[in-house]
Amino acid sequence: MWTNGCFDLLHAGHVRSFRDAKALGDILIVGLNSDASVRAIKGELRPVVCEEDRAETVAALEAVDYVTIFNESDPVAVLSKLRPDIHCKGEDYANGKRAIPEQPIVEGYGGEIRFLPLHEGRSTSDLIERIIKAYSVSPK
Repeated sequence: MWTNGCFDLLHAGHVRSFRDAKALGDILIVGLNSDASVRAIKGELRPVVCEEDRAETVAALEAVDYVTIFNESDPVAVLSKLRPDIHCKGEDYANGKRAIPEQPIVEGYGGEIRFLPLHEGRSTSDLIERIIKAYSVSPK
């Protein structure tokens, strides 16, 4: 199994997604966007946590077997080398809601794309907004 993302400010939604992905098979590899690719995707203020710390934190989770960092904005290159049987995406990609750039490579080598449930109210962007709101009113 494979899943990937920025995983900046790790939270319960990430942990639950890793558990959901791991439940689909034996070994879970997590692809982590490098700092440069996070900036390209999320903007210059991200990531909040550097790639080495994000990788160490994700690797420490029980559901995660391996972590690899990739520099591109999508994991096409690394997926073409690793060729996992199952590539997990959030359900916000299901039914063509969002493009999946890696879909042709995964399906081309016989892999399958599976969709993981989203965990309502748990996102890094929401967490950052709550922190900004809390500390712009009353800094500590």
